Amino acid sequence: YELFNINRTKLENLLHRVFAAAQLDIEIMDRFGHPSVPREWFLVPLEAVNEAVERLKDGSLTKFVYDPEIAALKTRETC
Repeated sequence: YELFNINRTKLENLLHRVFAAAQLDIEIMDRFGHPSVPREWFLVPLEAVNEAVERLKDGSLTKFVYDPEIAALKTRETC
């Protein structure tokens, strides 16, 4: 994907918030036997990533979250 004029930190935080429900919960031992818990790994189908990018482009991504049960983005429920 090519995205321009976007704050990388804000983008990363937004994507983490949108895909939070699909963050992989795993602990991996490094070569020295120390545990590592990756926070950048998500179990999300490519179609959902593509939709997230399109919604990012049109400015509506903040209104959505990823639902792992349906493997798609859905409207964020307002409180």
